[in-house]
Amino acid sequence: MTPAGSSAGMLIGTGIGQGVAHGPVARMAPPPAAPVAEKSTLAPEKERERAAEAVSAVAADLAARGEKAGGEAQEVLEAQVMMAQDPSLAEAVEAKTAEGSRAEWAVHSAFEEFAEMLKGLGGYLGERAADLNDVSQRVVAHLRGLPAPGVPDPGRPFVLVARDLAPADTALLDLDKVLALVTVEGGPTSHTAILARGAGITAVVGARGAETLAEGQDIIVDAASSHVIADPTAEQRAEVQRRIEQRAAVQSAPVTPGALADGTAVPLLANLGSPEGAENAVQLGAEGVGLFRTEFLFLSSDRAPSVDEQAKAYTQLLEAFPGKKVVVRVLDAGADKPLPFLTNDEEENPALGLRGIRALLAKQEVLEDQLTALAQAEAATEADVWVMAPMVSTVEEAEQFTELALAHGLKTAGVMVEVPSSALLAEPILQRTGFASIGTNDLTQYAMAADRLLGSVASLQDPWHPAVLRLIREVGAAGRSASKPVGVCGEAAADPLLAVVLVGLGVNTLSMAPAALAEVRYELSQHTADSARAAAEAALGTTSAAAARAAVREALTQ
Repeated sequence: MTPAGSSAGMLIGTGIGQGVAHGPVARMAPPPAAPVAEKSTLAPEKERERAAEAVSAVAADLAARGEKAGGEAQEVLEAQVMMAQDPSLAEAVEAKTAEGSRAEWAVHSAFEEFAEMLKGLGGYLGERAADLNDVSQRVVAHLRGLPAPGVPDPGRPFVLVARDLAPADTALLDLDKVLALVTVEGGPTSHTAILARGAGITAVVGARGAETLAEGQDIIVDAASSHVIADPTAEQRAEVQRRIEQRAAVQSAPVTPGALADGTAVPLLANLGSPEGAENAVQLGAEGVGLFRTEFLFLSSDRAPSVDEQAKAYTQLLEAFPGKKVVVRVLDAGADKPLPFLTNDEEENPALGLRGIRALLAKQEVLEDQLTALAQAEAATEADVWVMAPMVSTVEEAEQFTELALAHGLKTAGVMVEVPSSALLAEPILQRTGFASIGTNDLTQYAMAADRLLGSVASLQDPWHPAVLRLIREVGAAGRSASKPVGVCGEAAADPLLAVVLVGLGVNTLSMAPAALAEVRYELSQHTADSARAAAEAALGTTSAAAARAAVREALTQ
């Protein structure tokens, strides 16, 4: 069978990671039938109680799944819990039960109306509509006494094919059974992609035509090339097996410090979303932490946590990295992470609104509490704490944050470079602060004017694009000029070939999901500093992401 819209059985999407897998398709079961509008025989108050109990049960289940998964998965699921418990949704459900509707219909219709409103807003909030629909389906299933929608279990290893996958399911996929993941929808930084990358799941998202893949059909999922191949030949299957064995050898190789073939050190650090992921990162060879996201402390609350609460959590993480660098990003709220005590949820375009350092400087007491807690945690441990501000766009923001951090007893402060203005102003910024860390996910989004969560513009969300690479070159050059370190903590660092290019552009350290460390470490060890610079120049001389990849492959094989 050749899927519609494919070429010789090939589908094209966005690959997550560098893995490859081969196996039979198992399709995600469709969601349960939507409730119909019908009057209840129970009192409105009873139906309201049924709805509230079901929402509470689903929220508790999602929170438990998040706690079990930890890391980025916990952040995503806690955000979903907040959506489920949104007071405006509860009011809408109550209003519908007051009209005599059954709880099932009240929940379904209220959540659907809210999801349509989010879709209309577009961007980050538009992408959250899928998360809200998942919550709605789980609540309705609970009301009906049915199991929640979930991953199939055909009794053998399989490639999971779905229109999209709910965060609650992605977070707890059984990797002994799920060989790979293919979705019809979603972009490279959708929640599905983020969680798949963090767990090391081979995945291709946004693969148009994947809905035509049949149950049990033999397919190859090649994340490295972003292809899905239906009904592969014997030769193709043999090549996949060779690559799987090669990746296994790389993954099991002895852990060594990150370095180029000529001995040039390139420390490889971990991106972490909670203290629970620290032990695994250390085992996989992380030489420290290049991005510790602190949002996990804030997302499940309607108030900012106290200094003591924060200091306890930070101390737990720092204790896992004695004598090593831990780069902590202060709270990055706004856009897809609105917080009632910090951000304005009525902004029409929150990705361009009061987010990151802008929100923190507008309510400075939240920032100062966090800096105080970080200083206390550093004093209680042997870790080397570096603190950085998200979404810095002006020299004044960099200067103000650095002064505040130093005044609170933190000796190393820096900024994230995530918007073109901070890349272009990197030299004066680095003259006023201690270091820069490039967030390639947002830098690509803003450079290409392509929302990072929209599958419809996924082809533009590519850090290989020469426009993005030129911005990174500006930061690297500014770092050399100011003798200040420059790192990358965006997903670009997890691409082994692109990691070589980043080093050639002047990046000193690379931070990534721990699952990517082994392959990046291996790729760097195959090239010298001179060849990395030559690869970077080759990429900069092109005009598209695809051409940049091709030019680098050619440059590194000469």
